[in-house]
Amino acid sequence: MPVGLPEPVRFRAYGPRHIDDIARRYGLPEEIRKTVRRVSLVLPFRVNEYVLSQLIDWDRVPDDPMFQLTFPQRGMLTTSDEDQLAKLSADPADKLLLREAVQEIRGRLNPHPSGQQQLNVPSRDGVQLPGLQHKYRETVLYFPGQGQSCHAYCTYCFRWAQFIGDADLRFAVPDPRGLIDYLGGHPEVQDVLVTGGDPMVMSTERLRSHLEPLLGVDSVRTIRIGTKSVAYWPQRYVTDPDADDVLRLFERVVASGRQLAVMAHFSHPRELATDLARQAVARIRATGAVVYCQAPLIAHVNDDAQVWSELWRAELAVGAVPYYLFVERDTGPYDYFKVPLGRAVEIFSEAYRTLPGLARTVRGPVMSATPGKVLVDGVEERPDGTFFRLRMVQARIPSLVGRPFAARYSAGAAWLDELELAPGTPADLVAAVRGGAPAGSEPENPARTARPTVRKGI
Repeated sequence: MPVGLPEPVRFRAYGPRHIDDIARRYGLPEEIRKTVRRVSLVLPFRVNEYVLSQLIDWDRVPDDPMFQLTFPQRGMLTTSDEDQLAKLSADPADKLLLREAVQEIRGRLNPHPSGQQQLNVPSRDGVQLPGLQHKYRETVLYFPGQGQSCHAYCTYCFRWAQFIGDADLRFAVPDPRGLIDYLGGHPEVQDVLVTGGDPMVMSTERLRSHLEPLLGVDSVRTIRIGTKSVAYWPQRYVTDPDADDVLRLFERVVASGRQLAVMAHFSHPRELATDLARQAVARIRATGAVVYCQAPLIAHVNDDAQVWSELWRAELAVGAVPYYLFVERDTGPYDYFKVPLGRAVEIFSEAYRTLPGLARTVRGPVMSATPGKVLVDGVEERPDGTFFRLRMVQARIPSLVGRPFAARYSAGAAWLDELELAPGTPADLVAAVRGGAPAGSEPENPARTARPTVRKGI
């Protein structure tokens, strides 16, 4: 082992069946145990030793932000749903009824927001390609089947439906053959985002089998890896048995002339406070890869300007690039985690003002909604009222990229479909945001020709 690195620790995941052991170890009261058991019947729960011993402040539980981030909480489901789950799970004879209740509750939690299944899945020769999404012209998302879990699960995760064992809700594909074939017919795609789940749960050899074929596609110039591993299991890059192998694989991608971007999800500055996390970032950067950082604004975890200021400064200090502050998507325990857009603007603006210039690469608050990424650029007073300034920083319809528009200010609005567009908004923007299309217009979406419809419960 290289000098200065800690001793290796074997990864082990803990789930709902381990809650009693975790509770005894850290002194969790019975009420919290019951909540975790009930909520995890519907939403996925998974942690590991690093999260338990290095990230959570057990003296502050249940209010500790890292505990809120990883352990199911009361309020993530409705009281009536929790009561129903408690009643049905108490009697083994109600097992079938419990399964039906769980499925019904999950269906109400909008498992695939923003039209992911209906609008984003591309086709070739009239056949849908599973495990791919092509929402934006330049970028394809790729979901390797072996990477559809994580080292630990975030309670807010907008891809929670990937982890519950329902094949109808899951994006996954066993190998990249369909992706490579699709890319051959779409030279406009320059960027492939390998995502999940978390691709970094795979062994290096498995990951290599998904990445190396991309190096034979000349049109692909950027390979992105979406991962929470640097925060939840930095050992993947430092002490795991194949940590050095994965870094050599990163070097191979960079040496091919591509940009390798590790899209690291840091939700709280504590995730960058450990020596292991900082070592992991340093080792990744030493391969020539660039580390970009993004996370949503989530109540109970990071809805505070000082937290974001500390996080962005910590990212800059380790040489990573602050990239996006997202708005929590309308899925899963959305009502528990959502922050109104007006408050999101205040938090972002207050934190942004504290940053040095090199950290002002971050953009936000951004809604990753059906028509595209909508930036909430501020609030302004007009003669006819108060309005949100909005801008399409990415769009399903390429001609909308960069276009500004406005919506009436609403103190309680937390998502795009809760906003009233300003009078005089151009027809193509109205069509994209609200659904439908002006007469004579031609859609440009590469995955589907249907126009998006912004609504909950898709």
